[in-house]
Amino acid sequence: MTEQDRKSILESAFHSSEMEGLRVTDELRKESDDYIAGKVTSTELIAKAKARYGIA
Repeated sequence: MTEQDRKSILESAFHSSEMEGLRVTDELRKESDDYIAGKVTSTELIAKAKARYGIA
């Protein structure tokens, strides 16, 4: 998957979330930059978000 693919996927997911009335935090947007750049996997990105909110 290319960097542009990852960016497009996240932009779509963020837009969908916002259309549903959810707020995408600045922290998640910043962490997502590492995913877009290929520095972390989607699994790692999700784990960080879950840990931040205490979700198992």
